[in-house]
Amino acid sequence: MSQPNPETSPKDLEQVAKLQQAYAAMKAEIQKVIVGQDHVVDELFMALFCRGHCLLIGVPGLAKTLLISTLAKVLSLSFKRIQFTPDLMPSDITGTEVIQEDKGTGKREFKFLPGPVFANVVLADEINRTPPKTQAALLEAMQEYQVTVGGMRHELQKPFFVLATQNPIEQEGTYPLPEAQLDRFMFMVKVDYPSAAEEREILRRTTEDRSTEIRAVLSADEIFALQSIVRRVPIADAVLDYALRLTRLTRLTTGEAPPWINEMLQWGAGPRASQNLVLGAKAHALLQGRFYVAAEDVKAVAKPVLRHRLITSFAAEAEGITTDRVIERLLAEVDPNASAVLQDGKLPKVVAQG
Repeated sequence: MSQPNPETSPKDLEQVAKLQQAYAAMKAEIQKVIVGQDHVVDELFMALFCRGHCLLIGVPGLAKTLLISTLAKVLSLSFKRIQFTPDLMPSDITGTEVIQEDKGTGKREFKFLPGPVFANVVLADEINRTPPKTQAALLEAMQEYQVTVGGMRHELQKPFFVLATQNPIEQEGTYPLPEAQLDRFMFMVKVDYPSAAEEREILRRTTEDRSTEIRAVLSADEIFALQSIVRRVPIADAVLDYALRLTRLTRLTTGEAPPWINEMLQWGAGPRASQNLVLGAKAHALLQGRFYVAAEDVKAVAKPVLRHRLITSFAAEAEGITTDRVIERLLAEVDPNASAVLQDGKLPKVVAQG
């Protein structure tokens, strides 16, 4: 399943080279400001090329906000930041209708004043600090690329990306995101501490008097073209089956999950996880210079796609077992070459490897 597609044309290879060149140029610009965090940048761009949204999880001070604002500059897109607080209202995000008087006729009418969600890149900073009612204001925007105010639909600018941040250590005054909200994010990206060498370079850069100019690399039209390339990447049935198995084996209610999954999870991943596994694998393949998808591409995006769509059981939490550990075991035990043909409406039983 990891062999090149014999039908790959020179034009396809040209498209791969085009995307890689654009990616290299964008990454070079970001590295002028951001030190390290290569996997975070890679996952952000994969989501971008797949028209997906990202949730970044990391402690304060890891340049999450700076990374997102720099990304918007590199892409030559409009950027708005929404600071989520407990008193934030839905209309503070979507916009509101106000009564305005026409000075010429004296007639009064409602006029819609768009909120900060009307931008190409929206940073939802500390998204878990606002109540669920306000969090839900983003649901329609993320899924339908529109907002409804006063019964009127208002289309959002495209391309449209929500990049949200969340602090994992402060729990006071926070509101956990509902599963429906989490499922709208293609990736949950973990932002870790820098290495010693990276932190030394950060200290050098941030304590000197220097200014950095970020060059715009891609326009909106060029982003649309690259997104179209990702969707055209072919995927073999065997790789498609592998992605299908990874998600279906996490579902407790279908009878397909192995016993250890039933012990570790309360809830598994839905169909949107399968879709994002395939799309993310296509984007990953392109960034690796291939116009075909291999099982390794699915494995590479399994954690950011699945980690926020699985809910661990009380027993697993008591033992300190995270969703990342569940995914690691799943990847170790599921054979990429096994068939995913349904038997009586169910997948074949998983067989541990090694």
